[in-house]
Amino acid sequence: MTTLDIEQLRDPAAWPHPVESLSCIETHTAWVFLTGEYAYKIKKPVNFGFLDFSTLDKRHHCCSEELRLNRRLAPELYLEVVAVTGTPEAPRIGGEGDAIDYAVKMRQFDTHAGFDQMAERQAITAHHIDDMAEVLAAFHGRAEIAAADGEFGTPAAAAYPVIENFEQIAPHLPQQAPDMLDVFAGLEAWSRDACTALHDRFVARLAGGCVRECHGDLHLRNIVLWRDQVVPFDCLEFNPSLRWIDVMSELGFLLMDLEDHGMAPMARRLLNGYLEFTGDYPGLALLRFYQVYRAMVRAKVESLRLAQLDEKDEGMVTELRNYLSLAEAYTREGRPKLLIAHGLSGSGKTYVAQRLLEAADLVRLRSDVERKRLYGLGPLDASGSALDAGIYSLEANTRTYDHLLAQAEVLLAAGWPVLVDAAFLKRQERDAFRDLALRLDVPFTIVHCESDLEVQRQRLTARRGDASEAGVAILELQLERQEPLEADEQAYTLNVDTTRAPDLEPALAWLKA
Repeated sequence: MTTLDIEQLRDPAAWPHPVESLSCIETHTAWVFLTGEYAYKIKKPVNFGFLDFSTLDKRHHCCSEELRLNRRLAPELYLEVVAVTGTPEAPRIGGEGDAIDYAVKMRQFDTHAGFDQMAERQAITAHHIDDMAEVLAAFHGRAEIAAADGEFGTPAAAAYPVIENFEQIAPHLPQQAPDMLDVFAGLEAWSRDACTALHDRFVARLAGGCVRECHGDLHLRNIVLWRDQVVPFDCLEFNPSLRWIDVMSELGFLLMDLEDHGMAPMARRLLNGYLEFTGDYPGLALLRFYQVYRAMVRAKVESLRLAQLDEKDEGMVTELRNYLSLAEAYTREGRPKLLIAHGLSGSGKTYVAQRLLEAADLVRLRSDVERKRLYGLGPLDASGSALDAGIYSLEANTRTYDHLLAQAEVLLAAGWPVLVDAAFLKRQERDAFRDLALRLDVPFTIVHCESDLEVQRQRLTARRGDASEAGVAILELQLERQEPLEADEQAYTLNVDTTRAPDLEPALAWLKA
């Protein structure tokens, strides 16, 4: 234990500012003092191998790293590293004299605003998830990129922690959950095979700048709603190899945690929102691998905690089983399918697509978003283009549909169901996607969205904060130029009337068949 007399810090006189209230939370690795306005984290002098705070210099370094890393995402929460001065018998926070230890000073926040507690109260909204997608995408976009010839992100670096999980769980599982041994064996075999099969993708991701200095420990407990802003915090500072990772590993952790909390629709919404901001559709080829890995990390934590107990804790055993079952579910890939959402502007295509992607595992490719990406714009950026000009010219339209087709093929080949949200006014545009489905031997359908024209005009007039720039003038032009679905197309079309609440059951049944 530390030479500091921690009990002395429970005295308000030990603090450099008036203390509103004073309490201490102890974890395996730190003491966190809550003083009302501020929180101070003092690291314990422990060495667990993967984490080493055993010397003053190492604790100082990790405090400095904690400040640096977290100020990327939460500068309003992480304030400074302060010295602990005085003597070990009478320590003081701040003040004059040599440092005998260090603390990370933060703004104290209400833990009820943490996403883990909000999830328990079912208080996480679609708005929060959309904000999280934007925050995470922006963070990954500016995070430092791993060196292509460095130690991080290589196939060996990706495989090592995956295999280590199984090695560390294996000695304990026969006593903890013997009914899960077959599941465990299947997961290990699947993971080892995936490490081999994905070798070239790991190489390509590293070369492509997809391995970055990430958060490293991004799950619901490490996200807080602070002043109505979604703020991730508590980055992993003590082990670089656990934060210099593929961005898909980071995203996979948060998606897994949402699903573990019974929030699969929100996980699907987050995934698609993140992809629309980043365009990292190739990363989906590795997502299930990383979701299995992250579920197994949680399973390992439960297993090691159980191993330290004198008597079995049935609640922890249940958690262990749940994580193993969740990991197994990620190994059961669904059948790729291709849907295209067809209809005029304001017909409800995007609304229907959003409802479908939250209800079933699929990836949406939205023409309004991908068109802007091709021309260097963000999803919500205004293009300033006139009718039939700029990014809406005939050439730009052809380029957009070619891009959507190519992206759909990549996703289908990776085993993902795909929904393409575009107007598809021309028969040849629709036929190109049907031909792709026939070539790849995947089911295909058209989800045709229609509505009362006056309702569509009202929707377009009221539309705000959306990727689509279509207005009533665009709708009138589409009415003149559209090539309606022909009789033979109706054989593989599902019609959805969106004038009122649409009936999506036929489309969902098709997806889940």
